[in-house]
Amino acid sequence: MTKGELGRIAGGTPRAVENALAELATAYEGTGLRLQRSGDEWQIVTAPQHAPQVAAYLGADRLRLSPASLETLSVVAYRQPVTRAEVEAIRGVNCDQTFYTLASRRLIEERGRKETPGRPILYGTTWEFLECFGLQSLDELPRALSPDGALVPGA
Repeated sequence: MTKGELGRIAGGTPRAVENALAELATAYEGTGLRLQRSGDEWQIVTAPQHAPQVAAYLGADRLRLSPASLETLSVVAYRQPVTRAEVEAIRGVNCDQTFYTLASRRLIEERGRKETPGRPILYGTTWEFLECFGLQSLDELPRALSPDGALVPGA
């Protein structure tokens, strides 16, 4: 939920909401929970070090992905928003099944339509993606390198 929503529900000023969020984040330190932010959205999530226990409890099979799914997911994560055709052009194979798998496991989602002929669907990663990989934001993704070790532009 956003800080604005929290302020509206709790009847607090933006500064009071920000102070309360900072207090809550501090209170969660050393527990199995943490406060995670993506842009202006906030969410209470499981701390990454406790992910194996939570996954075992939930039977979270979304943590087990095929190499094809991981490859597709990484292209979406680094290039988002991206169309299925753009991912297929990068990977060189049809991605229908992997897109279905990733969407059903709530790791990717529709993010709108591209303003080109046919208006193809744009995809991006979700909160669940961040949770699965223990990230607080997409800024924490590792830098992409080319096979010769150079940084890839735009990644």
